[in-house]
Amino acid sequence: MPGRLAAAGLVALAVLAGCAADKPKPAKLESLESQIAGRQVWNTRLNGVTFPLSVAVRAGRFHVAADDGTVVALEAATGRELWRGDAGGRLSAGVGSDGRYAAVVTRSNELVVMDGGAVTWRKKLESPVVTAPLVAGERVFIVGVDRIVHAFDAIDGRRLWTLKRPGDALTLSQAGVLAAYKDTLLVGQGARLLGLDPLKGTVRWDTALTTPRGTNEVERLADLVGPPSRTGSVFCMRSFQNAVGCIDAERGTLKWAQNGGGVEAVGGNDEYVFMADGSDRITARKRASGELAWTSEMLLNRAVSAPVAMGTTVVFGDFEGQVHFLSQDAGKPLLRLPTDGSRVAAPPVLSDNNLLIVTRAGGVFAFRPE
Repeated sequence: MPGRLAAAGLVALAVLAGCAADKPKPAKLESLESQIAGRQVWNTRLNGVTFPLSVAVRAGRFHVAADDGTVVALEAATGRELWRGDAGGRLSAGVGSDGRYAAVVTRSNELVVMDGGAVTWRKKLESPVVTAPLVAGERVFIVGVDRIVHAFDAIDGRRLWTLKRPGDALTLSQAGVLAAYKDTLLVGQGARLLGLDPLKGTVRWDTALTTPRGTNEVERLADLVGPPSRTGSVFCMRSFQNAVGCIDAERGTLKWAQNGGGVEAVGGNDEYVFMADGSDRITARKRASGELAWTSEMLLNRAVSAPVAMGTTVVFGDFEGQVHFLSQDAGKPLLRLPTDGSRVAAPPVLSDNNLLIVTRAGGVFAFRPE
């Protein structure tokens, strides 16, 4: 059964990719006179990134990985390589890290955990994984494309518990939601967010972000897309092609949800939630209520990345490796910086005032506003 579920998820993406081939031409970028200052402060290169990479940020370090199994910890301020490891196979998911242990999953369904770049243990899994592992509390948590959740001891790889719940036959092979709030593990299960006891794997609360819509299984795919955007106890996220909304993890209650297409994760701060729809129309909603704040069509059909809020700007990458800084209050373009010309491959992340962009060609670029 796990194998069939995994295959179904991959088929779903193939169908959707076929639809994407008919998209209109991307919007042409107009000349832009920079309204703010910013520059590239360092860059390095990996051997390509085509899997759904999540960059782990811990204690002033960026943890990144490449298709070939290379995992690297970089000093965020300088780009200095702190350690480098090899997972021993091509990757399907990563990176998760608590600052000491780093975890990735290979395409042969093997969970690999490193300490300072050295592999400490590896464990064969029953199904494919595309969501980066979560490393917290000396445990490693994973969720497969079959939606089964596993917990392992970070020190020796001992399996601690497994959670299986009934679900749809068709699942989405795209990075989902796996996060922590205080002593609660947050896991996306279809269009629902579960709050789990991380010690036992029991369900504390179960909240639906939306009700899937559609006439067939592909149209009804509504899995939660990660990473979520967190402010305090409130986690905001997208339900694939269906909706965007926010859930209070303290109470396990839905704060608001708004219908809307789109496939990438959302970003935000304590005032706004930022997102792009299926046509790459940029939208900002008020975090407290979900009320529409503004929209922008300047990046239509440019395959924009998930956003990150940085200072008074919101940052998106696109299919040409361009990095766009927009004003948070109105979506006005303020600055555009290039990378290597290839698509941005991971949600942009921040460490202090250092912005990290990773591209499909393996470029790793750090930018800093001035």
